[in-house]
Amino acid sequence: MPRPPCPRCIRHTPPSDYFKPAGIPLRELREIILAPDEMEAIRLADFEDLYNVEAAVKMGVSRQTFDRIVGRARRKIAEALVQGQALRIERPAKSGRVTDPALGD
Repeated sequence: MPRPPCPRCIRHTPPSDYFKPAGIPLRELREIILAPDEMEAIRLADFEDLYNVEAAVKMGVSRQTFDRIVGRARRKIAEALVQGQALRIERPAKSGRVTDPALGD
């Protein structure tokens, strides 16, 4: 039996749900989904410019888990930019804590 996922503390709600290339209808673009914990990790690491240890504490996860989350988010963002795809940003749960059993973290 796998270990239950660690809940993540999400303190930010993004102002929009999508980013996409200009001039191309959304229906014609492939979507890449950015999970709430990935958005929070990007915000803390890149926007707030926190060290990974500090950001991990704020999210309530280990530094290794934070590293995996931020790495996954950066790959998704890079893929959307390089390939001209839409980036859909999922909204966090109302409680502010998100768990995803698929992540296995």
